Amino acid sequence: MYPEYMLESIKRLKATRKERMEQKFPMRTPKQKEELLKGFHPDYIASSMRTLKVGPNKGDKTPHELANLLEAYPVLDLSKLDLSRPDRDVDVLIIGGGGAGASAALVAHKAGANVLVVTKLRIGDANTRMAQGGIQAADKQNDSPVRHYLDVMGGGHFKNVPELVRALVLDAPGVVAWLEELGVMFDKEPDGTMITIHGGGTSRKRMHAARDYTGAEIMRVLQDELLNRDIPRVEFAGATELLTDGNGGVSGAVLVNLETGEKLVVRAKTTILATGGCGRLHIQGFPCTNHYGATADGLVLAYRAGAKLAFMDTIQYHPTGVAYPEQIVGLLVTEKVRSIGAHLVNLQGNRFIYELESRDITASAIIRECKERNNGVQTPTGRFGVWLDTPLIEILKGAGTVKKSLPAMHHQFERFGIIMDKEPILTYPTQHYQNGGILINDRAETGLRNLYAAGEVAGGIHGRNRLMGNSLLGILVFGRRAGNTAAKAAKAIKQKPKIGLGHIEPFVAELKKAKIPEGRKSPMLLPDYRRPEMRRPYAFLTQ
Repeated sequence: MYPEYMLESIKRLKATRKERMEQKFPMRTPKQKEELLKGFHPDYIASSMRTLKVGPNKGDKTPHELANLLEAYPVLDLSKLDLSRPDRDVDVLIIGGGGAGASAALVAHKAGANVLVVTKLRIGDANTRMAQGGIQAADKQNDSPVRHYLDVMGGGHFKNVPELVRALVLDAPGVVAWLEELGVMFDKEPDGTMITIHGGGTSRKRMHAARDYTGAEIMRVLQDELLNRDIPRVEFAGATELLTDGNGGVSGAVLVNLETGEKLVVRAKTTILATGGCGRLHIQGFPCTNHYGATADGLVLAYRAGAKLAFMDTIQYHPTGVAYPEQIVGLLVTEKVRSIGAHLVNLQGNRFIYELESRDITASAIIRECKERNNGVQTPTGRFGVWLDTPLIEILKGAGTVKKSLPAMHHQFERFGIIMDKEPILTYPTQHYQNGGILINDRAETGLRNLYAAGEVAGGIHGRNRLMGNSLLGILVFGRRAGNTAAKAAKAIKQKPKIGLGHIEPFVAELKKAKIPEGRKSPMLLPDYRRPEMRRPYAFLTQ
């Protein structure tokens, strides 16, 4: 429930509702957008970044929190590892058990490869499950992959890698058809026609959704399919290092069992990284929408082995993370809320941005409203946010629309006494997505032989900003492509590859030359939310 002083602002919101409903809010011009980004988007705060001194991206800038992991020493004492007798030998090793890893595994397994999926949590514990709004695909008569392509490029400020965007949009209709065939329950009209809605930055209604738990529905089906096919998997095992063959190729990984501390050596003809993003680094102190395991592990492993990263100076801050109540600060309020009619409204009850601008523009406008114009609503603990006028959805779309279209979110707020079809909700930007990642081509190949990447860990697809619905699409398009490419490559490799850690010594030498503190270790594997005086190495790293 809201305190009394916040209710006063809600009264002003209600008073302006009729006027706002009649208002046609214009989109900003390119020049206005550029000024807004440079003035208020967190990526443009120079002090938040530093130049890398070590590795393939030496000279590039990236946030301090990520740089601290890329420029770090191995977390395990590798001298104690016995590489002479690997614990497992497989064709395709997939590191990560979310949507990208699961889709890669299904495709590679169908192609006849001996597949092993390893994940540091459980299969399905990933950002895929947390995605709410939908998945894009140009499969309606008034749409086309060409329109989808232009939207993606425009949303990424035309910095995207064109061949990756082409692959994304061309595969999209087939991916949605594949998901439906597997059993995903998309929202449909009574006659079976797929319901599609707008997302920020889209020129056509091409967002396919399953209420407001689209990612959970997709992950449910992929996870069941993975289990039904009895594809081998190892859970609660984090990858701490890639293995290399001494000739520019990757040949597996070193894992650590997070429960027992046991070290496992897996030799693989091909390896797919599907480890997700970096949300749990809390760049610039932002709360995040991400799953507990989003700690940039894949970036660290690939970078140390010599893979090039792309767009690592840009992070996506979702415009609408929860700002109140405190217990769920940072959790996602899906863009679908704005897509079906809710207005963004400031302290005075006024609209200040067209709600379906691209995410970076909308987030910047909210930050400006709160920090420069003092039009943010302050919470009891001193945070600021702006209203999302969710009751307006009921007026525009009819009574019961919020509960029907956003059941999970309605329940989430109801737990704290906020009934979002009757009261607005308070929001503020939250760290949401890693725009960049390991640079890949349209076959999901990295710069290292026999190493592939898919999902949020892969970079180049979204340029400097991702549009809603293209993350679920991207993990499936490139997860499937990675699985197919890796399976074919593995089939062509007739002998077991050599395994070693020869790439570590020169990387460590670079670290020492750059005077990187030797106490800095990575990958992180799990975030540590203990107070500083209580922090110590996790038991699984010291056993």
